[in-house]
Amino acid sequence: MKGIMIRWLLLTISIILTSYLVDGIYVASFSAALFAALVLGVLNALFRPILIIITLPINILTLGLFTFVINALLLKMVSGVVPGFYVHGFWSAVFGSVIISLVSWLLSSFVNERGRISYIELKKKNGDFWE
Repeated sequence: MKGIMIRWLLLTISIILTSYLVDGIYVASFSAALFAALVLGVLNALFRPILIIITLPINILTLGLFTFVINALLLKMVSGVVPGFYVHGFWSAVFGSVIISLVSWLLSSFVNERGRISYIELKKKNGDFWE
């Protein structure tokens, strides 16, 4: 349960950061970003796998690039549901979804299965080998 809460907060941080980087995305408050992260997480968990299976032939033809369109559509859906979170235009949604995905992935890579912040410490041993 703790891991879900931390990932939810990390997604909220990535949404706020994206609103600063992309001109067409606006977040009114932290609570709007928190609610947008909740709705986006639910949509990604429930509808994204179904949409990817339905659009599999298009996704194969575009070598997976159509997934960006699916992510952008889900982000636009969230902006239609959540008050205080606005996405203006398709390209803002595409760039926003890419940035949200990258930042969320980067931040979530430091969280283990139990919800704790962790890192891997590598030490160089025996010449060119890292352990």
